[in-house]
Amino acid sequence: MIDILYRCVYQKLVVLPDDMDDEDTTHGSEQYHKLIVDSTCISIDQPEDREERKTYYHGKSPTNYGFKVQIACDFRHQIVHVSECFKGSVHDLTILRESGLLECVEDNGQIIADKGYIGEPYVVTPRKKPRGGELTTEDKDFNRNICSARAAIENINQRMKQYAIIGHVYRGSYGDFDKITKITRVVSALCNLNLDKHPIPKD
Repeated sequence: MIDILYRCVYQKLVVLPDDMDDEDTTHGSEQYHKLIVDSTCISIDQPEDREERKTYYHGKSPTNYGFKVQIACDFRHQIVHVSECFKGSVHDLTILRESGLLECVEDNGQIIADKGYIGEPYVVTPRKKPRGGELTTEDKDFNRNICSARAAIENINQRMKQYAIIGHVYRGSYGDFDKITKITRVVSALCNLNLDKHPIPKD
């Protein structure tokens, strides 16, 4: 069933726009930044194996263990890309670099993300306070704009968690990455399908 839904729903409803270069967005100082990225956690029970507990560890999971998956959306709150699932200990930046999403990014910086993605030249993140110093007024305004823009992806992650299969502790085999990836992608497609009926409030 999940394979049928994946073929019929995800590949039609979750699509990277092919006209990103022609699409202007104005969100404070983030003009021309087209996508917003974040990772979300799908909780699993504690693995029995000690080494697996290390690799699946995720401090934000209610069980402390889980998968990580990267979600990307545009400023219309449409999910446009979902990565494969990774073990919970994998760093956000590693997932981004392995997801293939950066291949769609030009040099003008088209991705907005949180501090977990600092270090990638194609990603705009909040500015860090300098050691022994303070953020300038301009820096604080910039960070507020980033935070406001990221509200879209945070709301989408919350909406995806309303689907019990990924919002509760996942009961399937946590060794079957293909299956959990397809489940997450189908859920993302259903979120897009329901967007017109239940729009996410915009700031």
